[in-house]
Amino acid sequence: MELKIPWWVRGDTNAFFGFGVNVLVNVLTLTSLCLFVVKLSEHDVFHAILPALGIALVAGNVYYTFLARRLARRENRTDVTALPYGPSVPHMFIVIFVIMLPVYLRTQDATKAWKAGLAWAFIIGVIVLIGAFVGPFIRKYAPRAALLGTLAGISVTFIAMLPAARMWNLAWVALPVFALLLIGLLTDTKLPGNFPIGLAALLVGTAVGWIGGAMHGNAVSEAAHEIGFALPGLHLNLLFSGLSDVAPLLATAIPLGVYNFTEGMSNVESAAAAGDNYNLRSVLLADGAGAIIGSALGSPFPPAVYVGHPGWKKAGGRNGYSMATGIVIALLCFLSMFGLLGAVLPMPAIVPILLYIGLLIGAQAFQFTPKAHAAAVIAALVPNIAQWATSQIDNSLAAAGTTAAKVGTAALEGNGVIYGGLLTLGQGAILAGLVLGSIVAFIIDKRFIHAGIFALAGALLSFVGLIHAEKVGWNASGPVALGYLFIAVVCGLFALTRPAPRAKESDEIELDRLHGAEDPAPAAAPEPAPAPAV
Repeated sequence: MELKIPWWVRGDTNAFFGFGVNVLVNVLTLTSLCLFVVKLSEHDVFHAILPALGIALVAGNVYYTFLARRLARRENRTDVTALPYGPSVPHMFIVIFVIMLPVYLRTQDATKAWKAGLAWAFIIGVIVLIGAFVGPFIRKYAPRAALLGTLAGISVTFIAMLPAARMWNLAWVALPVFALLLIGLLTDTKLPGNFPIGLAALLVGTAVGWIGGAMHGNAVSEAAHEIGFALPGLHLNLLFSGLSDVAPLLATAIPLGVYNFTEGMSNVESAAAAGDNYNLRSVLLADGAGAIIGSALGSPFPPAVYVGHPGWKKAGGRNGYSMATGIVIALLCFLSMFGLLGAVLPMPAIVPILLYIGLLIGAQAFQFTPKAHAAAVIAALVPNIAQWATSQIDNSLAAAGTTAAKVGTAALEGNGVIYGGLLTLGQGAILAGLVLGSIVAFIIDKRFIHAGIFALAGALLSFVGLIHAEKVGWNASGPVALGYLFIAVVCGLFALTRPAPRAKESDEIELDRLHGAEDPAPAAAPEPAPAPAV
C-alpha cells in the first residue's frame, strides 16, 4: 500500500509563518536597496524586479516541495522537511554594493546598474550549474565539520548579527517576540488552542510597536498608493546589454558562484544531519537554473536554498510550508505590497526569527560533528567572522566619508584594527572556511595525506584569487598560497611516519556512513567508568 503523504500538517503552519517572515524580511530589504541605494524607479522595482523574483520563488519552492515528497515516498516516511528557498542574503548586498552601486555612481544611470546586476546574476547561475557536477565530489570527501562550520559562520555573522543589532535597537519590541519564538520552537510548550507561535510572535511584536509609538500612520497611507498588479516579462535586451561588458563582473562572479554552490553543499549537508538526505546535484541544478531564469526576467538577485532547514524541521514543518511561502511571497510581489508591509510591520518584530535560525545552525555545527572536530568547526567559522568584521569596518569608514586605503593600514593597526589580515582572511570566506576546517579536521584525525591535499587545494585557490584575494587573477595572493604550500609540506613529512589514524568514538561511525566517508578508523573502545569519589 502506497504511503499517503499529507500536503499540510499542523507544524507546517508554524514553519510557514517563521520561514515566510524570513523571506519577507529579505524581500523588504532588497526592495529598499534597489529604491534608495541604486535609485531604481518604483516602476522598475515593483513592475519588473519583484514580479521576476516572485516567479523564481514559486517555481523553486514548488520544486523543493516535489523533492521532499519524492524523498518521503522513497524512504517510506512522513517526516521529511522541504528545503527552504529564497533570495540569497549575501548576494543581495554584494550585487547592490559591489556590482550595481559602482556602476550607478560612475554613470548616474540606474538602468546601466540594473543591466550589470542582471549579467552578474546570470554568470552566477552558470557557475552554480557547473558546481552541480563538482559539488557532490567535494561533499563526499570534505569533513562534515568543515561543511557545517562554514555554514555556521555565515549563519552567525550575516544571518544573525544584523537582526540582533536591530533587535537591541528597539529591545522592548523585539525581545518579547524572541522569547515567544524560543519557547514555541525550542520546547514542547504550546499556546492555547495550539495557535501558531510564529503568527502569535509577529502579532505581539506589531502590537507593541504600534502601541509604543515606534510606527507612524502617515507611512502606511503613503505606501498604500503603491499597490497594483504586475507580472514579469522577458528582459533579454537588458541582460544581453549587460553581458556585452562581462569582463569586470567575472572578478566577483567567479568566487561568488563558487560560494553559492559551496553554500548549497553545506545546506544539503545540514539537512542530511537533520535526517533528510537530498541529492545535491538536483539542488544545485535548481539553484543555477533559478538564477539564470530570474536574470532573464529582470531580477538581479540569485535565489538559493536557504540556511535553516533544521529549524523548520524542529518547528514541525514538512512539505507544505515551503510551497505556501513561495506562493504567498510571490503574490505579494505581483501586488506590489512590500512598501505597505514595510510601513505596517515593525522591523524589530520580524527579525528575531533570523536570530533564531542563527542560533540553531550554529548549534548544529557542533551537535552533528564528532566532538574531536570542535576545533575544526571553529577554524571553518573564522574566515566568515573576518569577512563580517571587514564589512563592518568598511561601512563605518564609508559613513565617515573615508576608506581604509585613505586612513592607512598602519594607522588602523596602531589602534588595534588588523585590517589587512582580516581582509585577506575573509576573502572567499566560505570556500576558505571549507579548506581551513578540512585541514584542521584531518590533522586531528592524523590523516596527514588528506590534510596535505586540502592544503594544496588552498594554495591553488589562493594563487588564482578564489580565496584570500580581492579579485581573481594569476598570483593573486602568492604569500598565502606559499603558506598553504608549507602546510602541505609539513603534513607530508608527518605522513612519512605512517601514524595510525585517530580511533573514532562509536557515535562517529553512523555520521561517517551518512556522510559517505571512506575507510573510517575503527571505533575506540569505551573508556572505563571513573571510580566513585571517596
